[in-house]
Amino acid sequence: QSQLAESGGGLVQPGGSLRLSCAGSGFTLEYNTIGWFRQAPGKEREIVAAIDWSGSETFYIGDVRGRVTISRDNGQNAIYLQMNKLEPWESAVYYCAAVSIPPRHHQTYEYNYWGQGTHVTVSS
Repeated sequence: QSQLAESGGGLVQPGGSLRLSCAGSGFTLEYNTIGWFRQAPGKEREIVAAIDWSGSETFYIGDVRGRVTISRDNGQNAIYLQMNKLEPWESAVYYCAAVSIPPRHHQTYEYNYWGQGTHVTVSS
């Protein structure tokens, strides 16, 4: 059973927006770095954005900068990914993941805990 739960995915028109949420399930996220990853069919899972435990430091993959914002609310034990101006190639399963040791490269192997994923489909 996953200790993280994603929500907010769905079908959106090109150019539209979605806000994904990640919540701990019997798991406190306060002292963890949280990453959002995406995985399209037949492709490797890759980092989209990450945020440190305090929310003061963030990381974004180059192709989402300016369109995507990661944030967290430690009081609510939740993390958010606001995605704007979505394009069809961004259709994928989006996962949140957590790790207590600050990752250096934001690779999948650096994260210990994963959610089940939420589907995002960008299509006309």
